[in-house]
Amino acid sequence: MDGCIFCQIVERTLPADVVFETDRSLAFRDLNPTAPTHVLVIPKRHIEDAGAVDAEHADDVADLLVTARAVADAEGIGGEDRGYRLVFNVGADAGISVPHLHLHVIGGRAMAWPPG
Repeated sequence: MDGCIFCQIVERTLPADVVFETDRSLAFRDLNPTAPTHVLVIPKRHIEDAGAVDAEHADDVADLLVTARAVADAEGIGGEDRGYRLVFNVGADAGISVPHLHLHVIGGRAMAWPPG
């Protein structure tokens, strides 16, 4: 999609600190991390946000989750003795800044509940 920052990262016309990649997904470090580990996992195919996901996106969404687990394991925050948070934001009220589906993988410290 023209003008989409994340599509430009997928196309490698904008730089990013890529930490993992599959045929369907790309994972890179968030520019404004909220925790020691804060990685964004995006589908290479442009999907507006989680609210736009439907059955035709099933393989892309499954790959996001598998990639998120691989990132967590590679970052040392996976496994039973650790933990991490996965977050999808939908729409302006959630604070979405880039209208391209992205999954936040956040960890490396204890997380408060409720988030805030």
